[in-house]
Amino acid sequence: MKEKAERRTSDQQNMKIVILSSILGTTIEWYDFFLYGMAASLVFGQLYFPGHDPAVGTLLAFATFAVGFVARPVGGLIFGHIGDRIGRKKTLVTTMMIMGVATFLIGLVPTYDDIGILAPILLVLCRVAQGVAIGGEWGGAVLLAVEYAGPRRKGLYGSWPQVGLALGLLLGTGAFLLLSAAMDEAAFLAYGWRIAFLFSVVLVLIGMFVRLKVMETPAFTAMRSNQEAATVPAAELLRDRFSRRHLLLGMGSRLAEGVAFNTWGVFILSYGVKSLGLHYSDLLRVVLVCSAVMVVFIPLFGHCSDRWGSRKTFALGAMIFTVLAYPVFGLFETRSLVVLTAALLIIFGVAYPLMYGPQAALYCDLFPTKVRYTGISLVYQLSGIFASGLTPLILASLLAIGGTPWLMVAYLVLAGGVSTACTLAMRPMDSSADETRGAPRHSTPSLAAE
Repeated sequence: MKEKAERRTSDQQNMKIVILSSILGTTIEWYDFFLYGMAASLVFGQLYFPGHDPAVGTLLAFATFAVGFVARPVGGLIFGHIGDRIGRKKTLVTTMMIMGVATFLIGLVPTYDDIGILAPILLVLCRVAQGVAIGGEWGGAVLLAVEYAGPRRKGLYGSWPQVGLALGLLLGTGAFLLLSAAMDEAAFLAYGWRIAFLFSVVLVLIGMFVRLKVMETPAFTAMRSNQEAATVPAAELLRDRFSRRHLLLGMGSRLAEGVAFNTWGVFILSYGVKSLGLHYSDLLRVVLVCSAVMVVFIPLFGHCSDRWGSRKTFALGAMIFTVLAYPVFGLFETRSLVVLTAALLIIFGVAYPLMYGPQAALYCDLFPTKVRYTGISLVYQLSGIFASGLTPLILASLLAIGGTPWLMVAYLVLAGGVSTACTLAMRPMDSSADETRGAPRHSTPSLAAE
């Protein structure tokens, strides 16, 4: 009895460390990653691509933003392989170190006026390193939480590392807002923005301290003890018809989620300043408030997905995103900061978490343990190229072509329709059954929770 109580207490303490590690890790990674998006919207066009029309400079800055997303599948493939072969914990320590160093170096890159063409080249190289790191980070962080969770709490536990996205955006936006309020625009442009990037080294040290305390996940430990590790996880993933199908459907399902975040969290900064005539500090405050609201709703909808089913919850979010695209941009045309804030709170702060909260549990149930790290990383990172990385560039191009927001609205509606169809076509397996010794690998896909 005493031993059982001690074991339960030990498990609870370990679970707290796992959740804290997952949240801290993804918060730091997304803080670093989103700083670049905000800097691309606000300062990189002027500092690293001068001599161009302002619109062209913004497009070039967003192009370097997209480069990070192109690098993410490479990171997903590399670290997915390592994570499926060697373990989740070691992989996550490595990705955090790479991300921290790359972000710190971005804060030191001289401008175009200082070193010419070498400046944007160095910026792109640091961005590639960021992309490779985040490509391996996300899959490992969500697996750390989901593979420790019981079968009835995968949605809730899987949503905790997802909260890191909102916290990272909150910290990144808050850092830019604080720095821009503490100095005039000339000082912020000259050196103020760099402080936010350099500060990431402090966050990385804290994250590494916690992450090194985490033990390997039970699912991976059981798989290794049964000597079931895949020799080449990516090859085994592609050989299996069930996994191939879910790889494609998972990528399609993520289109609305990636487009939604990079429209309302990244592109809106540039659009609000250049097209609506709003001040960037006001827009940063709006994004800051939406981020704080997301911190509440992401775990809430993760918990709800344990009752409703992760597939249904995610599909509901994609449908709401599709329906709200037109009225939200219509409200933006009022050019009222109050109206814009209310619209963003609804579509970004509340509706977006319907997709992001259950996403980890949904994608983890698409693949068996021995290829799961590789599978979910490829789903998330390959789709990220067009779902996330290219979104600001595509929207800026559509706005330049049409002169009005309605071509952008059409793109958002298309993305929402594709995601809804792909999500409803999924047939997730029960990953908890896959972790049971001797359980059949795919048997009949589990729809009990759906």
